[in-house]
Formats: sequence, C-alpha cells, structure tokens
Amino acid sequence: MKTSAPAHDASRACGPGYRPLGPNDIERIHESALTVLETVGFADAIPSCVDALTGVGAVLGADGRIRFPRNLVLDTIGGAARDITLYGQRPGHDLLLDGSNVHFGTAGLAVNLVDAERREYRESRLQDIYDAARLAEGLDNIHFFQRPMVARDIADPLELDFNTLYACVTGTSKHVGISFTVRENVKPALEMLHMIAGGEEKFRARPFVSNSNCFVVSPMKFAEDACGVLEECVKGGLPILLLSVGQAGNTAPADLAGAVVQTVAEVLAGLVYVNALKPGHPAIFAAWPFASDPRSGAMAGGSPEQALLGAACAQMARFYNLPGSTAAGMTDSKLPDSQSGYEKGITDMLAALSGADLVYEAAGTHAALLGFCLESLIIDNDMLGHCLNSRAGMSAGGDQLSVALIEQTCLGGPGHYLGLPPVREEAPHTYPLIAERWSPREWEDNGRPDIVMRAVAEKRRVLAGRFPRHVSRTLDERLRARFGDLIRLPRSAMGV
Repeated sequence: MKTSAPAHDASRACGPGYRPLGPNDIERIHESALTVLETVGFADAIPSCVDALTGVGAVLGADGRIRFPRNLVLDTIGGAARDITLYGQRPGHDLLLDGSNVHFGTAGLAVNLVDAERREYRESRLQDIYDAARLAEGLDNIHFFQRPMVARDIADPLELDFNTLYACVTGTSKHVGISFTVRENVKPALEMLHMIAGGEEKFRARPFVSNSNCFVVSPMKFAEDACGVLEECVKGGLPILLLSVGQAGNTAPADLAGAVVQTVAEVLAGLVYVNALKPGHPAIFAAWPFASDPRSGAMAGGSPEQALLGAACAQMARFYNLPGSTAAGMTDSKLPDSQSGYEKGITDMLAALSGADLVYEAAGTHAALLGFCLESLIIDNDMLGHCLNSRAGMSAGGDQLSVALIEQTCLGGPGHYLGLPPVREEAPHTYPLIAERWSPREWEDNGRPDIVMRAVAEKRRVLAGRFPRHVSRTLDERLRARFGDLIRLPRSAMGV
C-alpha cells in the first residue's frame, strides 16, 4: 500500500522550516570554520593527498599539517558540483539532490541484528544485509539503501567489502551507499558494478553506487586508508559522501556550536580534496557530529542535542548551496517501543524540516547504531511517510478553499461531506502500510495485535516471497563464474 507518494513531489514540498541557527550564527560558524582550516589545518595526509592539495594552493607546514587558505576553500565551494543525481539501477529510483526534497535511507555499522519477536540481540550476518535490502526494495519511504549492518560472519576485509556490496546491489535496485576498508578492495568491486551496468561507460553515466567515505579522524586528521579509498573511488566515478562523525565532548568540542564548526571545517577540507583530484566531481556535504551523554560519554543518538546538531549542519549545507546529508533516527532504545518511536519520529522530522537532501540511518536502527531491526525498518517506513507528508504542506488555492462547496452543503444541502470527493484529486491522505486505524472492536476481532506483531508478520511475508531479479539469474551466474568463491551469499538464500 502506498504511504506517501504525494509528499515526494517537489511542487508540493514546503522546503526548510526548522532553523536552529540564525543568520548571524551561520556566518559566525562559516568564518570560524575558515579560520580553523587556515590556522590549524589537517595532520596525517598521505603523500598523494599532499600532492593533490598543495597542487591547488594548500600549504604544507613544517609541522606536517596541511593548511587551507580561505580563498582556496571559497573558490572550491563556488566551483563544486550542485544539483547532482544519485542513480538507482532503475530510473524510477533516481534521486535529484537540488534542495527541493528530502530522501530517507538506511546506514550504520550495527554489529547486531535485533530480533523483535524474541527481544534478543545476535551478531549480524551477510544474510541479514541482503534481507534488509530486499525489504527496503518494497518500502516507499526508504529512498536509498546503505549497508546498515556488519557481516560478522566474514572476517577477511576484501571478502567483507565485496560481499556487502554484492548483497546490497542484488537485494535492491535503489541507490546503494557503500564503504571500503582499503584502496585495493575498490578494483574488484568496480569490475562487478561494470558487469551489472553492462560496461564501464554505462556505469560511469549512471553510477548507482556511491562511496560513503569517513576520510577524517576527528579532530582534524586525515584517515590514511579512507583517503586511499576516496582517491580510487573518484577515479572510478563514484559520487563521494564526505563524512565527518566527530562526537561532541569526545572527538569534537562539547559545545554544540563548536562541534558544528569543527565538523563543517572537516567536511570542507574533504571538498577541497575531492575537487583537487577532479574538479566538479559529485560530492555530498555530510557533516554528522554525534551527541554524547556527559554522564557516561556514550553516544546519545536519540537526544534533542543530536537533532540540533544534525539540523544545524543541514543548514550549513544549504548556506553553501551544496548537496547535503545528515543522520537522524538513531534511537538509543534497544527495541521497537515507545522510546524508539518518539526519538526516531522527532529527530527524523526535524531533519526533514531542516533542508537536508539525504537523511541516513533514518530507519531500523537501535542502541545508538549498535543494533538493526528488520521489523523496525518496516515500522519506521510508516513513520517516515508521516514526516514526508507533514513536510509537504498543503495547497490552499482556488477551488481547494471549498467556499462554493461549503455554501452548497450548508444552505439546502445534506449538511455533511460524507462520500464527496475532494474538489481536486491530489491524493491528500497517507495510508500506512503497517500502522492500524481500527476501532477498538475491530482491533479485538483481529486478535489484539500490536505494531511489532504486525511487523513480524509482514517481514515473514515479504522475505518468503520477494527475491529481486533486477540482477538476472543469467548475470548472477556470470558474476559467480568470474569471482568464484569470493561470493559468499548462497543461491538458496536468493530464492534460486
């Protein structure tokens, strides 16, 4: 059942409506970030990074730190790619990042699968990633898919990276975000993607996979392996999600504004890096500072502070007119319960209203990203439908004001509007997939189920019968013939 198709319509989207930063705040953060880049700079750049950055005007100091003159940063922002498209394997899943719509998706590196029915945690496996992908394939409000779990049953880094990507791109035809452990693991992945696309040129024309790249170790250091991956992915034509994830009070300043300054500075350094490698390459501003609970130092993913940080960074992306993403929906609750519902609903809604193009980790997560739940993915899809339709606003023009209809109904008419269609057919209602609107009697007659019980039943129904075939069996056989024992997902798990 469709939940919110009309909300995902640029003509109806009302745009950013939640702005935790005022205009002066934005300017102060911007100026502070430029100052930090010019005076503090970055440590631990690999030689190829040093060459690329100094080649466009960055300065390598005697202390080994790379510093960024403000004019270099401003010029890079001015020439950076805008209005980019993240492609799906099918055109119906293409996502235009032009600021007019918000797109929700999964993400995370959960090490546990949450079994909502048994109320248990267990180590996540490759099969779980594939199952999450094929569930997401049929959920209208999950617009892109990034691996939400770690395949704990695969130890070798090359096998882990390759099989995670394989499970994602065979499980869903939506756009896929992926990461790699080291540079060398990118080459076989690209070969597989070229085979799926029908050739390298076709993949480069419509790259349906992007690289989520945490190129920075906060505070203000380059991550050696991730930088190698970034360079290889830029060469390979993958859009880059420039990701900084400092944790306020731990690896970023405890003051929220200070955490935003550092995170913005880190992402802008990445933007210079990517454009030094290839001017105008598609890159996404992904400033994701995480909140901490000062009592323990632990991540507080469902907190109001997290919502503020994410929305403020989304505002900064809009200030720079860059395609931007944030992270929301990261409940601290361990199970799909009331805490999970309100933390996800509030943080996802504020992210949607803040102007982010992409919201990662929006569905399915638990325990501050340590757990992922397939039942929650289904439940949260309904919640995201509410967010999208609420953000879309309403039309109030012409006949939609219903003046003539009110007169006709009240002055000699039936005195009610039951059975009358809206003046304009625009499908104004949200029809949830899993949430119920029964009367108490109907609920009793249906066995008094709660939403988790309904989600369990829906999960079982879908996983028993949905085996996506956008990657055909013939092509899959070619992939398995080419990559041999590297592919670890058995055919039986894919309905073959």
